[in-house]
Amino acid sequence: MRYAALVISVLGCLVFALLIPSLGDFATYPFLVFLILAGIGIWDLIQRTHNLKRNYPLLANFRYLLEKVRPEIRQYFLESDLDGAPFNRNKRALIYQRAKRQLETRPFGTLQNVYGDDYEWITHSICPTHLHEWNFRIRIGGPHCLQPYQASLLNISAMSFGSLSANAIRALNRGAKEGGFAHDTGEGSISPYHREQGGDLIWELGSGYFGCRNKDGTFSPERFAEQARTPQVKMIEIKLSQGAKPGHGGVLPGPKVTPEIASTRGVPVGVDCVSPAGHSAFSTPGEMMHFIARLRELSEGKPVGFKLCIGHPSEFMGLCKAMLETGILPDFIVIDGSEGGTGAAPLEFTDHIGTPLREGLTFAHNCLLGAGLRDKIKLGASGRIASAFDMARVLALGADWCNAARGFMFALGCVQSLSCHNDKCPTGVATQDPLRQLALDVEDKSKRVHNFHDRTLMALAEIVEATGLSHPREFHRDHFYRRVSPLEVKSFADVYPELSHGSLLNGSAPDEYKNKWARSRADRFMA
Repeated sequence: MRYAALVISVLGCLVFALLIPSLGDFATYPFLVFLILAGIGIWDLIQRTHNLKRNYPLLANFRYLLEKVRPEIRQYFLESDLDGAPFNRNKRALIYQRAKRQLETRPFGTLQNVYGDDYEWITHSICPTHLHEWNFRIRIGGPHCLQPYQASLLNISAMSFGSLSANAIRALNRGAKEGGFAHDTGEGSISPYHREQGGDLIWELGSGYFGCRNKDGTFSPERFAEQARTPQVKMIEIKLSQGAKPGHGGVLPGPKVTPEIASTRGVPVGVDCVSPAGHSAFSTPGEMMHFIARLRELSEGKPVGFKLCIGHPSEFMGLCKAMLETGILPDFIVIDGSEGGTGAAPLEFTDHIGTPLREGLTFAHNCLLGAGLRDKIKLGASGRIASAFDMARVLALGADWCNAARGFMFALGCVQSLSCHNDKCPTGVATQDPLRQLALDVEDKSKRVHNFHDRTLMALAEIVEATGLSHPREFHRDHFYRRVSPLEVKSFADVYPELSHGSLLNGSAPDEYKNKWARSRADRFMA
């Protein structure tokens, strides 16, 4: 059906061409119309910049035509919140502009309601600075890390092969290589399409231990070491939970477990591929620290950390206590917000389970501060981060770097058709259909991935300059303000108060933290 319009045009062209000798002009004009339509459709198939046109020749042109008719129509059809979730339409347009290196300026001032509750802004300086470059880097790796990684402040968040198409993985990884930033594999392990492009990888290790598992689904040290020691793998990330569906496992149905996916994940072809809700390699905070040390040793000293969406506060505090008791520290922790996206998850999980990014990040930052560990562990942040202001905001709240998924998916050509889960993605991004994914041109989209990363960091540098600072690490909570009501404004320092160093150890922390700390334990997870 996707090619019906093109097929009809070609057939119409042939039919009226045969009728021209007998019908004359009555056949000539329809022939010319069908010829033009067939030509447009064929051009749609061979051009490389529009995924939709390649998958829907002729038909997709109606969408792009509507974009150009009037600004109001363009706003509605191109930038409306198709997912029904609060993802800012202006931010989506900004991502497209940066990926395509288009003009980003806008007339007539802000479209935001500056007097509405929750409006946020950053203060600027009367004396702006001038930065000579914006390739901001952060060193990730503690004292026991033999191969620290100089990471970009913006990297690609976890998205697995299997969820994304082979061409999407190729384009993301090539863009990461060209731009000098990292690409998180997601828990689906390292596919051949990650390997062939050569971009830096963060290998995410989920509860299914894909790519390093025994036949019974348990962790295999030998298979892990074989993959982790390859130069392309820069960091190891243990996934405890995902913001979009924390505490929930996953199943890739047997019919979708192709030989390709089975080989990548180390599972049988055609059999349901299960990601358990929890890990089998450890069951207590203390055991988890020893597992981290083991992975660091097996990978020959590469940075090892974990990712989670903050759940029961006492459980994260239990991890902090386990760090203090064992003396084993992760090199990094990534906080995933509950507002993060996914291809498929139960509605209740996406809407109401898990802590939002800013609250989760603030809590983790404060726990590490209170336990005297913050200066030894780097913090990453992910969860609907798509603009330089999003980055600046979480950096001020304690993050050392950011991961983004949605922005890079839009750079690939995603239009949020909400068909990630049914294998019918119209742009070839989230599908395993070999024909559909051909619409995604790797060379063109890898450049857009690189552009989005580069221009977002450039915009971050401009914010740093306007604030009068010299580096994003200098952002402070006092630089950011939120309107909490029509008549009251508070700084982030007031909205998200910061604990003092070691306050959980010396008993000077606020009761809210002190009571949870008293209930937490290093020998077991508990609510």
